[in-house]
Amino acid sequence: MKKYIFLLLVISACSSKKDVPQTDEQKIISMIDNWHKAAAKANFNEYFDDLTDDSVFMGTDATEHWTKTEFQAFAKPFFDKGKAWNFTAMKRHIYFSEDKKMAWFDELLNTQMKICRGSGVLVKKDGKWLIKQYVLSMTIPNENVDEVVKIKTPIENNLINLLTK
Repeated sequence: MKKYIFLLLVISACSSKKDVPQTDEQKIISMIDNWHKAAAKANFNEYFDDLTDDSVFMGTDATEHWTKTEFQAFAKPFFDKGKAWNFTAMKRHIYFSEDKKMAWFDELLNTQMKICRGSGVLVKKDGKWLIKQYVLSMTIPNENVDEVVKIKTPIENNLINLLTK
């Protein structure tokens, strides 16, 4: 008899959890996690459906500032090969505007480039959270900044000159 009561309690608990609505924070966490998983699975449509039509994606290279259409063109060959990128969030902070129609976040990611930082701006459209802006940055340990600057200098000096003219 005790087994049956326990089983009924478990079934009841599982079924009632389905009915509990997610908070906006839970929806955002789930959406961003699934967005990263879509890239890992090379699911092009699922990945880009989470971006607004006017979204902007900024990659780790200083020249990577893409509209959604430009980013799709860049990313399509990777997705077509069945291997895009695989980012897993290790830590994430989420913040909301007062009216709860906009949110922003930052996250530390485990990637093929080791730890990267992602940050983004989200908007709520028809009850669904979408990415309006995403910035991906590589992290550099403070004690290695000088080494990295030495590597970047010959590459980026020309870009600095071009952009400051």
